[in-house]
Amino acid sequence: MLNSINTNPGALLALQNLNATNTELTTTQGRINTGKKVATAKDNGAIWSMAKMQSASSSSLNAVKDSLQRGQSTIDVALAAGDTITELLSKMKEKALAASDTSLNTASFNALKADFESLRDQIQKAADNAKFNGVSLADGSTTRLAFLANSDGGSFTVNAQTIDLDGLSLSAALTFTSAANAQSIIAKMTSALQTATNKLSSLGTSSSGLDTHLTFVGKLQDSLDAGVGNLVDADLAKESAKLQSLQTKQQLGVQALSIANQSPQSILSLFKG
Repeated sequence: MLNSINTNPGALLALQNLNATNTELTTTQGRINTGKKVATAKDNGAIWSMAKMQSASSSSLNAVKDSLQRGQSTIDVALAAGDTITELLSKMKEKALAASDTSLNTASFNALKADFESLRDQIQKAADNAKFNGVSLADGSTTRLAFLANSDGGSFTVNAQTIDLDGLSLSAALTFTSAANAQSIIAKMTSALQTATNKLSSLGTSSSGLDTHLTFVGKLQDSLDAGVGNLVDADLAKESAKLQSLQTKQQLGVQALSIANQSPQSILSLFKG
């Protein structure tokens, strides 16, 4: 080997190895600090791009979940109103049946009539107030509502079910003036009650569908997040072990460079007398 004071191949090699170790150490420390093996496009462009796209899809599902939850609330409000309305219809039928008794005196008949009319008015009020965030599926103001179903903008459609007086084929002026008239209203109340229960059943089916789809969206989002983690997250146990190894290697590299730098000094002994 050429003995030269201008060039020290051993030191150059030791410096190259030390620089390589320092680079690996910096990378490992970065992974430990961020918890990611691919934190930027510089680390791995293809994986980083894929992870970003999947993260965007996962994030957009938050809007889908919000929309579906609004749908649930809107239906729940309509169902709550529907429960009240079916109870009112049952009571109206009861009042009509009681008023059909020809043995009633005038005072009792008029009391039943007043109760019947009050219950009738409550039905319309219940339907009119069945709104969530200004939207109703029960008052006839809309025919259907579309909620977000996926990150591509697809929709989950819920058909409205009008359960106000018009939707139940009842008049806002419905009443009875005689026992015979009350008798004729009983069948009408039975029909209205059947119509209401059928419409509520349809809303219940839609609510169940929303629940199922919302659960699916939640699972999908979890799967996407887990997939992104598999792509970019660092194995911290592995990186910790590697850190210990590289720190030891760095110390050895510094010592090797120190030894290599001492080599040219041996040339001085050639010039001693």
